[in-house]
Amino acid sequence: MVVGDFPTEVDTLVVGAGPGGYVAAIRAAQLGQKVTIVDKGALGGVCLNVGCIPSKALIQAGHLTEHAHGNEELGITTENVSVDFSKVQEWKGSVVNKLTSGVEGLLKGNKVDIVKGEVYFVDNKTVKIMDEKNSQTYKFNNCIIATGSSPIEIPSFKFSDRVLDSTGALNLKEIPKKMVVIGGGYVGTELGSAYANFGTEVTILEGAKDILGGFEKQMTQLVKKRLKSKGASIITEAMAKGVEESENGVKVSYEANGKEETVEADYVLVTVGRRPNTEDIGLEQAGVEKDDKGLIKVDKQGRTSQDGIYAIGDIVAGAPLAHKASYEGKVAAEAISGEKSEIDYIGMPLVAFTDPELASVGYSESEAKEAGYDVKAAKFPFAANGRALSLNNSDGFMKLITRKDDGLVIGAQIAGPNASDMISELGLAIEAGMTAEDIALTIHAHPTLGEITMEAAEVAMGTPIHML
Repeated sequence: MVVGDFPTEVDTLVVGAGPGGYVAAIRAAQLGQKVTIVDKGALGGVCLNVGCIPSKALIQAGHLTEHAHGNEELGITTENVSVDFSKVQEWKGSVVNKLTSGVEGLLKGNKVDIVKGEVYFVDNKTVKIMDEKNSQTYKFNNCIIATGSSPIEIPSFKFSDRVLDSTGALNLKEIPKKMVVIGGGYVGTELGSAYANFGTEVTILEGAKDILGGFEKQMTQLVKKRLKSKGASIITEAMAKGVEESENGVKVSYEANGKEETVEADYVLVTVGRRPNTEDIGLEQAGVEKDDKGLIKVDKQGRTSQDGIYAIGDIVAGAPLAHKASYEGKVAAEAISGEKSEIDYIGMPLVAFTDPELASVGYSESEAKEAGYDVKAAKFPFAANGRALSLNNSDGFMKLITRKDDGLVIGAQIAGPNASDMISELGLAIEAGMTAEDIALTIHAHPTLGEITMEAAEVAMGTPIHML
């Protein structure tokens, strides 16, 4: 006797439980929708399990290792600093577990049904969800696709035990003596910096003229200076050619300045970007249109070419950022509920957890001029801030971009300690339509790094106190 596959009917189906999908599911449930979320992997997606969170945990452990060696300038010296890397990895795993179990609790607390399995679209209202044993048909009224992205694999650098993607680099059993990083974007530079802090000899190969594309040269120069002080080598305009693997390491060949060179290491980390997970899920059957990069075409509410199907996160245009995916997830959930929410990226921050940290929001000075704005760029150094000096970490600056005629804040860039936290105030200022005067009149606690924001605003007004 054959048991029929009777369709399960759901109101809103969310495909993917990363920072876009699970946030969309919770917001949809808050708005009264009956929500089912499905993912073949662990809740939290790449970000919580093998991306944002574990990488920041590893970066923090690297900073603590660097600090443990002391600082002769401060009169602090230490001997015999040791790192039990298995315990570092165990602690990193505990951070991930707390957050993923927290996501499960939030979904269940909002009465979201959680389904494990792989999704394939049958048509624009139907999917099959498959696990190792079963296949079940689901019919939905609305669907939010949030399937994320995967690391790009270079044909001449196939992933293996010695050729790593970011997941492999996060899960190493020991601290490498030497590591080659192909790609000087934020992932490669962050992980390269983390391992350099552990004492690894790091070589970064970047094809472009500079590392950390998307940030101004003044900002990236600070990161390069710190990396070099940790013993790292940075080779720009370099083309990785191939790798020879042995039982104990790799030999990477690359071309730079018209010459072919080689560098040996224990591992090579490949971080040359990510591709959207839009293949092999049946989007064609659903009639969902993609562009030539495999990204799903959406409107300002995340709606695809098929009414009732939405897409968010790394599978739509824009930077592959977790907070972008979460933001878009909320907008899509609200759009399904008939609200007038729509996507506006002007306050979308970009952060690199390098050393020092880099962060930007809104327009850069050059972007603002290209957009036709007459702007003023007001710069204030961390070296003139008491808190930064007391931290013995005063390299860096904040640059505030304001409109000349009315002082409206339209952008900001920060390079320095805690830039990732400080950028939020500037994002709020842009979203709220604040001027430099509004920020300058806001009392900032002393002594804090946050005062730099107030000082930069005073520079923009032409009335700085702590700068000539």
